[in-house]
Amino acid sequence: MALEISPIFAVPFAQDHCPNASILNPFLRKLILEREAEGTRYANPHPSLQQQPGVFESDFNFFSWPEAAVQQLRQFCWSTLARVIADLNGYSATDMDELKINSHTWFHVTRHGGFTILHTHPMASWSGVYCVDPGDVPAERPESGILRFHNPHHYSNYFLDAGNMRFRTPYHHGTWNIRFQAGQLVLFPSWLQHEVMPFYGRNERITIAFNCWFDNREASHP
Repeated sequence: MALEISPIFAVPFAQDHCPNASILNPFLRKLILEREAEGTRYANPHPSLQQQPGVFESDFNFFSWPEAAVQQLRQFCWSTLARVIADLNGYSATDMDELKINSHTWFHVTRHGGFTILHTHPMASWSGVYCVDPGDVPAERPESGILRFHNPHHYSNYFLDAGNMRFRTPYHHGTWNIRFQAGQLVLFPSWLQHEVMPFYGRNERITIAFNCWFDNREASHP
């Protein structure tokens, strides 16, 4: 039998780029900053995480807004997520038609010093983050505002020596960092631990996030 190396217990992680981001993002940025300026009207009244200075989190209904830019982004995010789910589960078009998506969607505006603590999203299967504006990154703080994912194999680096300390991807230890570009979408399992490192830019870092869970339409409506 020939030698075989397999990535068992792998974590699916998807990325895509919105094809018309250069048109959508200026509208989204203006709209989000206008809504943020209204304060508590659009703020999340019951945040699940401790809110840090420099971070504004909206209520969880962003994709219900009727503005055309919001609805176009919603279509892009949901269609990309559907492609990922169909591929990973081996679902047919008929299988996908039977799924009903449920979601929480919100935006973050992060300014100098703002960050998000390490967390997961219980009671959801998929999460995603879309970047409207990554903000500026000071040359002396390259880690500013990165989205950091933590290796779920918590015991993998308990003992390191020459036999395992330089594993290649996807077997490596430690964290996985995303330096966002405007228009970039990342999708990941909701149980995966992640955080946003402190942002040290002079302007705003603006992202849209969502959690999703699914029902079977026939089971929901017998």
